[in-house]
Amino acid sequence: MKSQNESFRATETERLLAETPEGEAAHAPCPVNLKTGKWRLAVDVAVAPPNPPRIRRREEAQVSVTPPSTLNSPSSNQSVVTSAAASKGDNSHSAIESLLHAVERVPSGGRGRSAQFMPIRFVFSNTLNRDDRLLLAFDAYVLSAALRREIAVGKIIHGDDHAALKVKTSLLTGEVRRRLEKIAALLSSPAPPDLVLNRHCAECEFQTRCRQKALERDDVSLLAGMSEKERHKLRSKGIFSVTQLSYTFRPRRRPKRFRDKREKYHHSLKALAIREKKVHIVGSPELKIEGTPVYLDVEGLPDRDFY
Repeated sequence: MKSQNESFRATETERLLAETPEGEAAHAPCPVNLKTGKWRLAVDVAVAPPNPPRIRRREEAQVSVTPPSTLNSPSSNQSVVTSAAASKGDNSHSAIESLLHAVERVPSGGRGRSAQFMPIRFVFSNTLNRDDRLLLAFDAYVLSAALRREIAVGKIIHGDDHAALKVKTSLLTGEVRRRLEKIAALLSSPAPPDLVLNRHCAECEFQTRCRQKALERDDVSLLAGMSEKERHKLRSKGIFSVTQLSYTFRPRRRPKRFRDKREKYHHSLKALAIREKKVHIVGSPELKIEGTPVYLDVEGLPDRDFY
């Protein structure tokens, strides 16, 4: 996925540069001259505000945060850098920067009006998710801090048809700030974050390392579908491994009024099945098949709506 995004970004960058009149495009312009530039399109724009906005650090925010769970794990085309102080009492600013895929400059409509800037992000997939919008909002947040003016709208170019979607980044600024607070708290904490496997691991360069450590520890996060609240509850009881959890399962007789309802999912039963290497069935499932069942095996690319 990462290589596809990088390839798509390179292709779209070339396409936009080819469509821009000669002399109105810039490559990696100097951040200091962003306001005074005469270009209409700039690509590979590195932005680092000289006086970044203050990121509030609360005592209750000094909890372990898994980096991939914040914004997405930073890659070569997106920089999220914070220089948070190690001490909780330090109120120094956190330095943030971003490498914007592209920035469109819209000239002012009249005398006395400032030019408008719109960050552009390239995404390979046809279907966008919230993380794509949050990354664009982060670009707008950093660009706004560098230019000292509001950046309310950004653009995502994505998919096979080069679809362009405008996003109101101003509506996501609050969430971007909250995510940055978590990152700052993570970096300022002297203790390393708890090892937790989650759905973002596939995008992280440390996936193999973390999974190997989780296997060595027999960590409960190896059980998919367990929420953070459930993990904290188990750890408060001194249960940290899958093996420990497996000994907590106790089959109970269900009251008659609940027998027609579906049994809740037990992580402890799954842990027991793993330890004993057995398949456990909850309840007495009954298969009532009437007529002739027909099974269809459909293959396709859901991201492209192609089956």
